[in-house]
Amino acid sequence: MSDTDPIHVWFVEDHDAFRRSLERLCTPRRGLAPPRSFANAESMLAALAQSTEKPQVLLLDVGLPGRSGLEVLGDIHNHAPDCRVVILTVFEDEAKISQAISAGACGYLLKTSTPDEIADAIIETFHGGSPMSPHVASSVVKLLARLTKPVTSAIALSPRELELLRCMVEGLTAKEIAARLAISIHTADTHTRNLYSKLSVRSRAAAVARAMREKLV
Repeated sequence: MSDTDPIHVWFVEDHDAFRRSLERLCTPRRGLAPPRSFANAESMLAALAQSTEKPQVLLLDVGLPGRSGLEVLGDIHNHAPDCRVVILTVFEDEAKISQAISAGACGYLLKTSTPDEIADAIIETFHGGSPMSPHVASSVVKLLARLTKPVTSAIALSPRELELLRCMVEGLTAKEIAARLAISIHTADTHTRNLYSKLSVRSRAAAVARAMREKLV
């Protein structure tokens, strides 16, 4: 995938009007391909199992009819290991945040987010970010510190990966990291995926928590 290819996004949202508003966010101007959207988790999983073109970012509601969004996170990762899932919900209690992050969600947004905030979150997620609504972000780092398992052996990070991790700890965006490292967004994304693999995490927030806990930077 090149830097100019549109991002493929799927939505799972049972509220018809809100789902249509999410679909309207995906425009060429924003760098987003026409989305696929679903009213429930079961239809999404059936499509995911059959699709040859997997979503790169998937926005997932929690309170769905049938199986909840939190119940199907593992199935999504089984069918599409590289897909980055962002929870988009009205719920902001710590129990649901904990369940979502521990199951591999990359971000957690409230439905009160503006359309531009949601669109920006999709792009940030694709480039390795972990978008969080302000109402939930303050509790996430502490939560991740508890959820992140301690390493059992030394982690061998390259100088470039260490530099990337320092940028994440500083809170730089994906574009700011690419500029700092004098590389393209696409190259930064490749380094980010390699870093996540070495740290055994799925999101930037989890990588930062591990870095702080294990004093990697």
